[in-house]
Amino acid sequence: MNSKIKAENTDVLFQAILTLQSVEECYAFFDDLCTVSEIKAMSQRFAVARMLDTGEIYNEIMEETGASTATISRVNRALHYGSDGYSLAIRRLHDQQEGGNDE
Repeated sequence: MNSKIKAENTDVLFQAILTLQSVEECYAFFDDLCTVSEIKAMSQRFAVARMLDTGEIYNEIMEETGASTATISRVNRALHYGSDGYSLAIRRLHDQQEGGNDE
């Protein structure tokens, strides 16, 4: 856990996110919570993480996502040296799409 973001309000935010039950509910919540630019930036970073996870190279990622090399590098660093949040979400999403379990 990243102690830099640990706070009661952050806990409550994450608990609220965990109550959402569909993609449509997520759209509604995040539309209220974030700007369009913030949502696009987060979705771009997650797309970059998924592509890095499958072995895509920077040029391919830049072309497909429009992400800068700085963003790709930052996501790559998080994948290798971060809190494993990207990896956990990528694995669980893959398992869900394949019909497997989440651990």
